Amino acid sequence: MKKRHKAFAIRIVRMVDAMPRTIAASAIARQVIRSGTSPSANYRAACLAKSDKDFINKLKMVEEELDETQHWLELIVDCQILPEDRMKEIIHECSELLGITVASIVSMKKTLNN
Repeated sequence: MKKRHKAFAIRIVRMVDAMPRTIAASAIARQVIRSGTSPSANYRAACLAKSDKDFINKLKMVEEELDETQHWLELIVDCQILPEDRMKEIIHECSELLGITVASIVSMKKTLNN
């Protein structure tokens, strides 16, 4: 998962570099570069968690950042900043990473409650 999160962050960086230099696109670019690269670093931190509760808390940060990133990616498409066909794969990857993260959180919470 570390490699997958890092690859996603790299895709975000490349996507932002391809965005037009309009005022709106630049504002969204600043947001998505922050939220889209953060899950990779936060996932690495989760892997070094001191306890199961710490792991869950760090994964919750990953979840929040991926959800925010999904919002910005959808906005990029909705505002026609980049074409939808170029965005489909990165949006899909974001959704998959978010789903995996949520499933991991749910699984860890069940483990802690047993």
